[in-house]
Amino acid sequence: MTETIFRNARVLDVVAGAYVDGQSVLVADGRIKAVAPDAHRMAAADAVEIDVAGRVLMPGLCDAHVHVTAIIPNFAELGQMAPSYVTVHTADVLKGMLGRGFTTVRDAGGADWGLARAITEGTLPGPRLLYCGKALSQTGGHADMRGPGQQELGECFCCAGLGKVCDGVPEMRRACRDLIRTGATHLKLMVSGGVASPTDRIDSTQFAMEELRAAVEEAEAANIPVMGHAYTARAINRALEAGLTSIEHGNLLDQSSVDLFVAKDRFLVPTLATYRALADEGLEAGMPAPLHRKVYDVLDAGMDALRLAHRGGVNIAFGTDLLGIMHRRQLTEFALRAEVQAPIDILRSATIVAARLFRMQDQIGQVAEGFRADLIMVDGDVLHDVAAWATPETSIRLVMKDGAVMVAR
Repeated sequence: MTETIFRNARVLDVVAGAYVDGQSVLVADGRIKAVAPDAHRMAAADAVEIDVAGRVLMPGLCDAHVHVTAIIPNFAELGQMAPSYVTVHTADVLKGMLGRGFTTVRDAGGADWGLARAITEGTLPGPRLLYCGKALSQTGGHADMRGPGQQELGECFCCAGLGKVCDGVPEMRRACRDLIRTGATHLKLMVSGGVASPTDRIDSTQFAMEELRAAVEEAEAANIPVMGHAYTARAINRALEAGLTSIEHGNLLDQSSVDLFVAKDRFLVPTLATYRALADEGLEAGMPAPLHRKVYDVLDAGMDALRLAHRGGVNIAFGTDLLGIMHRRQLTEFALRAEVQAPIDILRSATIVAARLFRMQDQIGQVAEGFRADLIMVDGDVLHDVAAWATPETSIRLVMKDGAVMVAR
């Protein structure tokens, strides 16, 4: 692979929370080989040179909670679509994420090994895709998309859709093992009610403790993490006690939850962008009205939960959970979080914190020697202001993933 040398770069050190001006960054074989004022002297004669012209050169962004196959915000309808049709539209979702500077995303239900392999091969342009396959749910849980009058489940691991129902420890173990067989990089459990499901309540807890612990045991055997969808403190605390790695959303957590997060060194992945987006345009995008009304049960509480978790020192990763046409609002998470967090804290959540959650902390999230060459070149003072993320089509000038330029403007 041809070497690339970035010159005159203002490198963002996300660990130190500081710029390092006047740097050259040498990229070869998909990795960062050197970061130094004179790194350009190490480049081969035929290296491609990119003049950063004093702009910010920073790590590619991570989104720890996406649904790349959610081409509509109606999971019941999505489950009736042909996987081939969903994949065609998923390509646009992935391309949009790259254009917004995301080089690694963690799917929370729907994506599979085929999409991940196509991206790795370069057949399908997109961010590096971490996938769980199907999210696991109890009967009547957050991934059970049957209405109250429906009896036939009609789901399988290969169909389009969010999740799969399993009840009891043996079914849980079998489901987890089958997902691990396909190469899942993590497991996803629905441990409370949710907005997008037709028959459960936001304040319900889901799965018995022995089922949760069985899933954690299977994940630990495979050395992969477990993410859990949860809203209320009761559901969150049960999941943390059972050993789950991260809690997604967490809008209704309380101080007891914060204390558990810290004591167990677990992760919270707030997804403020999706609730704002669903409130604004969920109906227009195709979300059923009864489910749209459930958005308001958690909308305002999300900011309070972020504030409590941030003050308490919880590991907070960046996530968005957007659906359908609302994927375009992925970077609005920056402006929403900026009401509580400093820009550098949000950047860390989308780089080094997410990398640690993914167990890739020695591979992604930093502009440092030996790391994957996932880089974005940005106009603006991203260290002190979130304004640049409001206009990615003009502020993000280049996106590189594994040493290959994916976007150039």
